Amino acid sequence: MPVADFTASMDLLGTPDWQRSSSPAERRRWLSLLEDELGAGALGIGVLMGYAPRSDPDEYLALSRLAAAAHAPTFTHVRELIEADPRTPIDGSEELVRAAAETGAAMHHCHVNSTSLRHIDRVLGLLDRSRAAGSRVTVEAYPYGAGSTAIGAFFLAPEKLAGLGITPSSLVLVDTGERIADEARLREVRAIDPGATCIVTFLDEADPFDRAHLHRALAYPDSIVASDAMPISWAASGGGTVYEQHEWPLPAGGHTHPRTAGTFAKSLRLMVLDSGTWSWVEAFRRCSFLPARVLDEVSSGMRGKGHLTIGADADVVVIDPTTLTDRATYADPTRPSRGVRELFVHGTRVVHAGEIVTDALPGRAVRGDA
Repeated sequence: MPVADFTASMDLLGTPDWQRSSSPAERRRWLSLLEDELGAGALGIGVLMGYAPRSDPDEYLALSRLAAAAHAPTFTHVRELIEADPRTPIDGSEELVRAAAETGAAMHHCHVNSTSLRHIDRVLGLLDRSRAAGSRVTVEAYPYGAGSTAIGAFFLAPEKLAGLGITPSSLVLVDTGERIADEARLREVRAIDPGATCIVTFLDEADPFDRAHLHRALAYPDSIVASDAMPISWAASGGGTVYEQHEWPLPAGGHTHPRTAGTFAKSLRLMVLDSGTWSWVEAFRRCSFLPARVLDEVSSGMRGKGHLTIGADADVVVIDPTTLTDRATYADPTRPSRGVRELFVHGTRVVHAGEIVTDALPGRAVRGDA
């Protein structure tokens, strides 16, 4: 998505009009648009149920039926769990597995760690039962106890925070570093700048109890490592914020979530080097092989990715396990990871001897099969 479109969509999060259920005519229109986009090569359907959690659950089923017919996966930020708000029309994770069972669609549960919070065991048990019954449900997690979104999101309204087990001080504005002091300040920022990106701390990684919740999400069988990367912003010289940059490598001083730069190295550090939960083979399976398999059905171009075999794409990473680590932090979120020695994309080096090859731009778009 172009940065301008992303920032416009973030601003829309503060506008409740779009969060309502569609009329029959509106539903027919947007289903037709989705069908056209899938026919033009889209790789699946992203669904932000968590940002419109009062909408009619039947809309999600209709969308899932379309995805099943098009042999395309859905990627869902689920609506809130029943534990977070008993008034939700349907528990978010229950809704996803129900749609998978009723429609046969391939349903991907996005960032299960940050939507399940401390209810991760209940949600993973639900996914276990769904998969055992034959539903096509995949899941992902990222290795951080904090997420990132627009401060105007439905679930960050002051009255919703207690259900998530957080307070206004759990929110930090990305561009300024301001930690929200209290409910009054949260209401003010949501009214003035609903699209402002914030960091949301939902698990304390320094707390063994919370850290164990995060570990279980990553350790869950076949859980995919997901970055859920965010755009990078810079302070403009005359004030304000700049999102567009035409320099490469990107200039220092960018603001974002550290998962944008550090997710994969941190996952390897936590799950292989620190805990031994994964072997190296299992780690690469979760970082590369499994994500590619989610798209196999919709895009034949993905079938050669994520594995090293004759005829596969020449995308190869070489790491030094003795030096591999993430370096991105919440204070300095764009610092590149250390320990990647060589990286080939389409057979061309883009990292050599640990340094970015700045004039190498071999990447090509992957599209769905029309």
